[in-house]
Amino acid sequence: MNAQPLNDPGAPRGCPFGHDTEPTRLYGPEAATDPRGIYERLRKEHGSVAPVLLEGDIPAWLVLGYRDSRRVLDNPLSFPRDARIWRDWREGRVAENSPLVPMLAWRPDCVSQDGEAHRRLRGAVSDGLQSAADRGVRRHATHFANKQIDSFADSGRADLVADYADLLPMLVVARLLGLAEAEGRRLVESCAQVMKGGEDAVMHDGVIREIFGELAERRRSEPGSDLATGLLEHHAALDHDEVVAHLRVVLIAAHVTTSLLARVLELVLTDPARLSGLISGQLNISAVVEEAMWNSPPLAVLPGRFAASDVELGGHRIEEGDLLVLGLAPGNLDPEVRPDPDVSVHGNQAHLAFGAGPHECPGQNIGMSIIEVAVDVLLHRLPGLRLAVPPEELGSTASTWMSLLDSLPVEFQV
Repeated sequence: MNAQPLNDPGAPRGCPFGHDTEPTRLYGPEAATDPRGIYERLRKEHGSVAPVLLEGDIPAWLVLGYRDSRRVLDNPLSFPRDARIWRDWREGRVAENSPLVPMLAWRPDCVSQDGEAHRRLRGAVSDGLQSAADRGVRRHATHFANKQIDSFADSGRADLVADYADLLPMLVVARLLGLAEAEGRRLVESCAQVMKGGEDAVMHDGVIREIFGELAERRRSEPGSDLATGLLEHHAALDHDEVVAHLRVVLIAAHVTTSLLARVLELVLTDPARLSGLISGQLNISAVVEEAMWNSPPLAVLPGRFAASDVELGGHRIEEGDLLVLGLAPGNLDPEVRPDPDVSVHGNQAHLAFGAGPHECPGQNIGMSIIEVAVDVLLHRLPGLRLAVPPEELGSTASTWMSLLDSLPVEFQV
């Protein structure tokens, strides 16, 4: 049942939560250690939409319900992605160096726009990604998977988060974008800091844009077989800033894929039946990936949408200019669509992990290919692969946007 509207009709416009509501912070110590507990509490207290605070105590609505998230994602006219209508931004309550800026501010990319502008830019990105995929995502993934495994294969032990999952998707996508391996490794930390938030997020976002600005300039005079060249030469005629913005978008998506790969490896290594099924070929990796995308989506909270006008959502009055962030993780566990979360989701691809609607992730097939290769190479290269600690000792740390597996220590035969 939806909660009663929280908004006090007498509250001044721009005070979306009314006078008596105490919004919950989606950042800080509790959010870092128990995000799922926060989601469950908010659902009990407020229903499918709840008032929250983002870094800097900036107000937002967290959409917890599956159907409400689909309503927002499928209706860009009512809930556009254009942050220029965000009231707190327009009225100067969000600092230029806020860690929210890299995640929410308007940029000249397809993520920030809707309608014809979105179609033009997304078409260029989709065409570029398809061309890049045709030129050998699996080949690059196999190369970097083996190279990473070579770095620890003689030791008989590794941390498959720090030594493998955190790096592999980033290195593959950096190669597709047109970057050298050293540049790809440099960007791993900057992407992580942007997603983590905190005082250094804007600085690291600047590092990403600087590297891609230099890449775009190089590719203008020295074209290559990569996404940077594809964007520069596309008939949509992207300008320099648009090219840089879209290279950044694809790289951030690759960073999100690192979390999904870590969760898939966690599922495999904490269940002997899954592990033996994959090694024997009786289990397809896609089934494990589906489970991870339902129960531990790589992006727990999707930024962000903005109300184009006053609207009712989940029993609450959302005002024009309000910010909404979409709880993909709590939406996937919404008891209205999954009354028993232990029931198998095999074959059900209706999860929210890739978003939905016009902005659904265009590079999801590339991410899936990387994960499939990463798991396959790992299992065939490391005989006797097993978890080196009890499963209950594995821990996670969350930011507003993601919940990341801290480590995945393993042992294997040398």
